[in-house]
Amino acid sequence: MALLTVTVAAAGVVAGQWWSSRQHSAATATPTSAETAKAGPAARRILYYRNPMGLPDTSPTPKKDPMGMDYIPVYEGEEPESTSGAPQVRISAEKVQKMGVRTEAAALRPLGRVVRASGRVEPDERRVYAVTAKFEGYVERLHVNATGQPVARGQALFEVYSPELVSAQREYAIAAQGVRALAGAGGDAAAGMRQLAESSLLRLRNWDIPPDQVEALARTGEIRRTVTFRSPVSGIVTEKKAVQGMRFMPGETLYQVTDLGAVWVIADVFEQDIGSLKRGARATVRIDAYPERTFSGTVTYVYPTLNAQTRTIPVRLELANPGHLLKPAMFAQVELAAADTRPVLAVPDSAVIDSGTRRIVLVQVGEGRFEPREVKTGARSDTHVQVLEGVREGEQVVVAANFLIDAESNLKAAVGALAAHAGHAAPGPSAVPASGPVATGAAAHAGHAAPGPSAVPASGPAATGAAAHAGHAAPPPAAGAPASVGHRAEGIVEDVDAKTGSLSLNHGPVPTLRWPAMTMKFKVANESLLRDLKPGTKVRFEFVEREPGEWVITSVSRM
Repeated sequence: MALLTVTVAAAGVVAGQWWSSRQHSAATATPTSAETAKAGPAARRILYYRNPMGLPDTSPTPKKDPMGMDYIPVYEGEEPESTSGAPQVRISAEKVQKMGVRTEAAALRPLGRVVRASGRVEPDERRVYAVTAKFEGYVERLHVNATGQPVARGQALFEVYSPELVSAQREYAIAAQGVRALAGAGGDAAAGMRQLAESSLLRLRNWDIPPDQVEALARTGEIRRTVTFRSPVSGIVTEKKAVQGMRFMPGETLYQVTDLGAVWVIADVFEQDIGSLKRGARATVRIDAYPERTFSGTVTYVYPTLNAQTRTIPVRLELANPGHLLKPAMFAQVELAAADTRPVLAVPDSAVIDSGTRRIVLVQVGEGRFEPREVKTGARSDTHVQVLEGVREGEQVVVAANFLIDAESNLKAAVGALAAHAGHAAPGPSAVPASGPVATGAAAHAGHAAPGPSAVPASGPAATGAAAHAGHAAPPPAAGAPASVGHRAEGIVEDVDAKTGSLSLNHGPVPTLRWPAMTMKFKVANESLLRDLKPGTKVRFEFVEREPGEWVITSVSRM
């Protein structure tokens, strides 16, 4: 009986050990299966490497662009959903909101624009009159003796004496007397006398002797020693060469009178704007002497010549000049209305990135997805530009990113920021980096790039070596956190300058840039970020490099 009991007990012990080892084996196999299931997506195949700036350039192997940026791998299943085949830039909704990206639809609209040019006031050449004598003589008396003096039409300007004129008057007086004497006679003598009188009268008229003086001479036969010259128009004496007692020759200009009731403005228009101007276009003229007033005019002539030095073409405007406010040689600022009012497909001018050799527009093709497209542009207005090829009506194009607005180019930096985000973006949510020595090398080259939201870091000694090689690499973000487009740090506010939109911070080390602790000045993307900040405040902040050497804070929070 005792032997039977011992045998049964031994069998129970053996059975328990067998069952325990079976459960242990099952428990050991379970995580292996789970790891195998998780490791499946990590082995996704890389299709190609795309340009980090969103340009239509791919490579089958890793490479760098001319700026030294690494090409970005595109995994199987992440191909861009684009009908044009161009690569897309992906960015989270949170980053879109933080960067201030704004879009607007391409639409048909008339490009009514204003052409601005500098000009000068000039007298109307058709209103300039020269007063000359057609015979030789002497200036006896001046009635108007100053340049700039206003005169009325028919006002006496000066009197002249001419021996030729006196002889011509005497000849006509004798001929007229002979005609009267032979009035009752016939024959050749009377006809010859009438012909002589008519010839003498015609000579006086050709010399512009006033008609009333000729009639008085014919009626009374009295010869006048001097002849009075009168103003042909109401205006201003703009030139006076006559001096009392001087001798003048036939055709010599003695006075010049200009009617300034209407003037010209000659505007110098740049050659790229001349195609949109036509005769009859309305124009607005401003003069520095009268800043509160505007003068309206009309384009009457576009000159057929171009100034090679200034690359401008003269355009003539006609303006009324009541009160003679507009003086010749005054400078003028001219605004000319372009004539073309046809609706054309256009986008805001801030949407076009012009590199000098080509023009790019960022088109929003989906939520958080942007496609760079090369476009062909046409005419421009003050705010919009015509698109001839590359964009269809109704497509949303990126027109602004608040913290990237810059005096030179507000969207070149935007492309860099979007590309930088794509370059620092983590692999897909199911990606798992490989473990072992290979993971060590990858981590060493990863720098400050963080793994994806669900990424599982390598374990074991190899992972320890990778972390040591990474130096001050930033810790991976928590699950579900979006990839960062910039750099993060903590610091203390030293100074706040609201006028220039800048913030001086004494910050700690920045691992992603391998910066030590220092005090430096940052720009802010929005003035609202400076609210509630004062010297001594401890903050956490995120910043990006907008231009080489220009660091811009995109978010800041008090600690």
